[in-house]
Amino acid sequence: MELSKKTTILFPPELHERLCTLAAQRGTSLGELVRTACERHYELPSREEKLAAVRKLAAMRLPIADPLRMKRQAVPRPEEIAP
Repeated sequence: MELSKKTTILFPPELHERLCTLAAQRGTSLGELVRTACERHYELPSREEKLAAVRKLAAMRLPIADPLRMKRQAVPRPEEIAP
């Protein structure tokens, strides 16, 4: 992951100490701990997750037609809804 933006976050001393301890227990940096927490909390998919989703979609056998034909098949005409 390319790190190209910097943000300064001020933590209360007790929280900072707990986070540093947790990062050390996990064998990671405080920055990586915070980035991972943000990604999980705000559901930001990683590049690998995005690629996996694209591969999964590409492997599906879905009917494909031109957009106008697909719209006609998916959206009923008014007379089909209310006689």
